[in-house]
Amino acid sequence: MSAELDNQAVNTLRFLAIDAIEEAQSGHPGLPLGAAPTAYTLYDRVLGFNPADPDWFNRDRFVLSAGHGSSLLYALLYVFGYDLPLDEIKNFRQWGSRTPGHPEYGDTPGVETTTGPLGQGLATAAGMAMGEHFLAARYNRPDFLVIDHHTYVLCGDGDLMEGISYEAASLAGHLGLGKLIVLYDDNSISLEGDLDLAFSEDIDLRFKSCAWQVLHVADANDLDTVEAAIQVAIGDPRPSLIRVKSHIGYGSFKQDHHTAHGEALGAPGVQDTKEKLGWPVEPTFHVPGDVIAHCRAAGDRGAAAQSAWEALFAGYHAAHPEAAAELERAIAGELPDGWDADFPAFGGDSEVSLRDASGATANALVAHHPTFFGGAADVGPSTKTYLEGEADFVVGADDGPNVRFGVREHAMGAMCNGLSLHGGILPFAGTFLVFADYVKPAMRLSALMGQKVIYIFTHDSIAMGEDGPTHQAIEQLASLRATPGLEVYRPADANETVACWRTFLQRPGPVAIALGKWNIPVFDPDVYPIAAGVPRGGYVLAADGDPDVVLMATGAEVHHAVGARDLLAEQGVNASVVSLPCWEVFDEQDQAYRDSVLPPGVPRVGIEAAASLGWHKYVGADGVLITLDRFGASAPMPVVLEKLGYSPVNVAATALKLLGK
Repeated sequence: MSAELDNQAVNTLRFLAIDAIEEAQSGHPGLPLGAAPTAYTLYDRVLGFNPADPDWFNRDRFVLSAGHGSSLLYALLYVFGYDLPLDEIKNFRQWGSRTPGHPEYGDTPGVETTTGPLGQGLATAAGMAMGEHFLAARYNRPDFLVIDHHTYVLCGDGDLMEGISYEAASLAGHLGLGKLIVLYDDNSISLEGDLDLAFSEDIDLRFKSCAWQVLHVADANDLDTVEAAIQVAIGDPRPSLIRVKSHIGYGSFKQDHHTAHGEALGAPGVQDTKEKLGWPVEPTFHVPGDVIAHCRAAGDRGAAAQSAWEALFAGYHAAHPEAAAELERAIAGELPDGWDADFPAFGGDSEVSLRDASGATANALVAHHPTFFGGAADVGPSTKTYLEGEADFVVGADDGPNVRFGVREHAMGAMCNGLSLHGGILPFAGTFLVFADYVKPAMRLSALMGQKVIYIFTHDSIAMGEDGPTHQAIEQLASLRATPGLEVYRPADANETVACWRTFLQRPGPVAIALGKWNIPVFDPDVYPIAAGVPRGGYVLAADGDPDVVLMATGAEVHHAVGARDLLAEQGVNASVVSLPCWEVFDEQDQAYRDSVLPPGVPRVGIEAAASLGWHKYVGADGVLITLDRFGASAPMPVVLEKLGYSPVNVAATALKLLGK
């Protein structure tokens, strides 16, 4: 390979990206101009991939954490032979294109994850590396390394400023995720100006203190040195940060200036840059044939590597048929046979906390689901998310399914996205519901990408009692329910908790389940049709003929509704009780079913120890709500509940007032 052809290839990437930005009059030219040599070196000389099969399971993963540089990624995917026509590059950032403003998983072949919110890509990649190690430890056999690949990240200064990157780097170093390699596009410029305006810590010491290897490349345009650094990183058991010194907006009149970050160069600026770098001004979107031929040879090498891997896997299948079948099922995302065979059932004469019921269900699942994998943000004993009898995930030791995420909620969520995106794993994450706020940006990406991540939130309301308003969730349920593509479950008792698990495990996409910490009575399963109702999201829990009023609730508040029903019966009022454990699933049901649960024209009372937002669509203009549009208080749980109106007596009184009695 000649230096001249390398230079041509790098400039092809630069100017495909710049022409796309100029055509759109929108985008970020600075990173593509500066980081193109680094990205080209990775794809051309190191990365294992097959553009004809972007989902080949043993491929290396590449994550553009600095997602604003998406035009560079699209140029890479085009020249290296992915199914991304040049016309899509020309349609950058336009309606319906496969080249959106930031990379979006599922829109573009070769895009491993949605990025753009800075730091998310790095943390998601750490999850991918964790997934690779877990599956390799579980399924590889001597002479059959069927899981053996690396995860690479291209990040910028902004990624490293975000707190999530420190959380992820800290845990990745602690766990020794040596197949995680981060290429840091070190250009000393942020959107507002020189980096030292807001960012001056010693990055080397930060990462070294997190047990990372740190390497330096003095000039991004020195492809051989970039490649050599990557090879050193591959050979080290630690995760690696490679600091690649580059120039933002390289070759343009904005080089090394913050305006290169997110402003198109303009036609004169594009012409000037092309002339400085020896590139034809016309035609735009110029791609030399010898560059295409050379770059697509890398794809041919990837195809050969995949063929060799498939032959290896065939031998693995013959030598270890049970392990191979198990791995294939996991990769396909299928639930194993008998996955719910040991799910618990609770008698109506007991009191069980919903977090305990959830924990028992998760432990029953892992006995049959070998790649059910996750943990909590240092609150496993409280959230009941620890998988009893299973080992912890400790690189080089037991490599079990229990992850000790530490107090790193944000990275926990993103790493679970990475686990799901990697494939072969059903990930879960646990913390208190009020701290869903710390997880929310990653949850939003779970929903945007449709990733099957299970978020387990306990301590779900003002019933936290003495811990007070800082730990009492109020607005969190409304926030989660407002997230498109996220299903939110809030069960009423232990058996409904199990039914929620059984329901959401069979549905696509991410879920959040909100659970109380205190013991509450179990509804008699012979009387209440929980198992039949939960898969429809909402159902009539208790009724006797045509109701005078409907009492609807979620969570422990369903018990207040049942108690109020009895009190109302003494007043000659016939109330039905509706449990709505999952609004999203209920809203999917046909109108006839929803009308059977919530009969039109019947007055309604909605009860939930959380914000009122969203409830009006169920109670209607004439209904009433017992909800909270204020923060809680610090006091014993029974006192807090009573003072804030959560009792059968208050529910019954509210219903009577609604009925004018």
